[in-house]
Amino acid sequence: MAIVRELLGHTPKFGKDCFLAETAVVVGDVEMGNDCSIWYSAVIRGDVHSIRIGNNVNIQDNATVHATYKKSPTNIGNNVSIAHNAVIHGCTIHDNVLIGMGAIIMDDAVVESNCIIAPGAVVTKNTVVESGSIYAGTPAKKIKSIDPELTKGEINRISDSYHMYASWYM
Repeated sequence: MAIVRELLGHTPKFGKDCFLAETAVVVGDVEMGNDCSIWYSAVIRGDVHSIRIGNNVNIQDNATVHATYKKSPTNIGNNVSIAHNAVIHGCTIHDNVLIGMGAIIMDDAVVESNCIIAPGAVVTKNTVVESGSIYAGTPAKKIKSIDPELTKGEINRISDSYHMYASWYM
């Protein structure tokens, strides 16, 4: 069973049909929508500020979601995939976003809708990732605009796949 822990008067809240892997950790001021999945060894730590997660979000193995003490909450929209080993910290991620493996999104960054953050990219503090873009590198920069077919082919395919995978465990 996942570790779900109340802290400082805040108990994590979950929508319908969420899967939490046995080694996932969710602590404190965390609210999650419907049809989400939190995978093995992922940590969502709402101890220093709030974390809000929309519907159909998957947070994959070893990913970390945190915030900045009394300064920067973390807000994640709908239909977001956060891949293995990613770090999401005190930022805002809008809808229909794919965060690649090992990517880092730092404080007060905003990832607008319909974006891909490449594996290993570092989105630095206060960066605004333009809607419909792919960002890569360290620091992350726009490398191209997303074709609508890529949105269907990657962003939606991955989020839909993780929804299916979660159903196998529930």
